[in-house]
Amino acid sequence: MTNQELYAYHRWANRRLFDVAAALGEDACGRAIGAHFSFPTLRRMLSHIYGADALWLSRWKGAALPAVPGAAIATMADLRAQWDVLEGEQRTFVEALGPAELGRDVHYKTTEGVAFHTPLGVLVQHVAVHAAHHRSEIATMLTMVSGSPPDTGLVTWYRITSGQAPT
Repeated sequence: MTNQELYAYHRWANRRLFDVAAALGEDACGRAIGAHFSFPTLRRMLSHIYGADALWLSRWKGAALPAVPGAAIATMADLRAQWDVLEGEQRTFVEALGPAELGRDVHYKTTEGVAFHTPLGVLVQHVAVHAAHHRSEIATMLTMVSGSPPDTGLVTWYRITSGQAPT
């Protein structure tokens, strides 16, 4: 699987769960579901995926953000608008990557100021894998609120995008 395909899947899976959550309305998305989740509300969990994507894209480009963006996003509509812009920037970046670029070390500091360096290829894959963890939490939250959401598995995405299964 290429990074371009991985990110096509990443965008699809994020949007699939976002759409289910948004259909529940602002009140449901802003209601605390449980402190045992990484973030207690659907909106905050989704905004964390958005924020992590934004933070890493910034680092890949050599910039630094002082914190993970997204925590203050107040509505699902605002989140969708900001995420749409970010997805476009992220897609442009990922689709332009060549093999040599994936091997370059990215030097960055965590939001706590700890310095690291990691090959870009590892970081590109990390972002999609990180989101999968939080998508599983979102699926659990959605199940608790309204019933099990649609499948966001990789094979499901492939079947749908290859025309073998309906959307």
